[in-house]
Amino acid sequence: MPLDQLLGNYVAVLIAVIVGIVLVLTALIANMVLAPKYPSRNKATPYECGMLPIGRNTTGIHFRYYLYAILFLIFDVEAVFLFPWVVSFADIGVFAFWEMVIFVAILAAGLGYAWKKGVLAWR
Repeated sequence: MPLDQLLGNYVAVLIAVIVGIVLVLTALIANMVLAPKYPSRNKATPYECGMLPIGRNTTGIHFRYYLYAILFLIFDVEAVFLFPWVVSFADIGVFAFWEMVIFVAILAAGLGYAWKKGVLAWR
């Protein structure tokens, strides 16, 4: 495959990146120019359905939610890798099958470790 043809495939991606950067910069500049700049105490208070806010305006999130999010991402990535593998299962051969078995076993070991440590227990 000649170099011109190879680079020609990336022209659409380059144009999309340039258009995306221009749109984001246009939105940021328009926000700086057009947004009202008269801060006041009333504008700085958080809005709670028309009622005055009670307590702090920032709340702490327990670290357990982050563990759930990380576990979700791990198994979401597993699904992303597993789907194309299943679609092309007949064409890829025995070696790819055993590679995927090892991949799923590593993820299962991670899930077992998280379960053993009590990460999945809702308290």
